[in-house]
Amino acid sequence: MNVILLGPPGAGKGTQARLLVEDRGMMQLSTGDMLREAKASGTEMGQKVAAIMDAGQLVTDEIVIGLIEEKLESDHEGGFIFDGFPRTLAQADALGSLLEKHGTKLDVVIEMRVEDADLIARITARSTCVQCGEGYNDISKPIPADGACSVCGGTEFTRRADDTSESLRMRLLEYYKKTSPLIGYYYATGHLRTVNGLGEIDEVKDAIAKVLDA
Repeated sequence: MNVILLGPPGAGKGTQARLLVEDRGMMQLSTGDMLREAKASGTEMGQKVAAIMDAGQLVTDEIVIGLIEEKLESDHEGGFIFDGFPRTLAQADALGSLLEKHGTKLDVVIEMRVEDADLIARITARSTCVQCGEGYNDISKPIPADGACSVCGGTEFTRRADDTSESLRMRLLEYYKKTSPLIGYYYATGHLRTVNGLGEIDEVKDAIAKVLDA
C-alpha cells in the first residue's frame, strides 16, 4: 500500500509515519531524510545533492524524484509512506507518473487536519531531549515532573528556534500557497481521506488505521 500523509507543518505527519513503519512494515520516504542520506552516501547522485545543498540552493524536483525512484526499485513489500512529498501540483503529477512507470499506484492520501490556532499552540509548546531526541509537549506530553527524560533520563531539553508563532505563521502561509491545493487535487482523483490531527497520538493512529483497513 502506498500512502501520502498530507497536512500543515506540525500536524504530526512524521510521528504517524514512524508508527506505520513499526506497525505495518511500511517504508517512510521523507524528503529531508533522503537528501541527508544521499549527501552522506558518496554516490554520483549523492555528490550532486551535496554540491547543491552546500551551495545553499534548493534541490530540484528532478533530483528528489530520482531519489524516490531509487527507493521504489527496492520493491518494499509493505509499501511506501510519502512524508513531505509531494508539496506542489507539479510534484504530484511527477509522482503519479513515476508510480505508473514502476507498475504500482497511489492507494490513499490522508489529510491530517488541524486548525491553525491549535497548531500554533501545539508547536510553540514543543521541546526535545538533548541527549536522545525524545519529543515532549507542554500540552499533550509534558516533561516528567522530576525533570528527567522518560527514555534516557537526560535533564537537558531544547526548543527549536523556529518554533515561534511568527515563524510558524510564515510556514503556514507557504503551505497554503503551495501545498494545500493538493487537497483539492487528490479529492478530485478520489484518493483523499481526512482525519482529525488534533487528537492524542494513539487516537490519530487509530483513525489512520481505520482509513487504511477500509
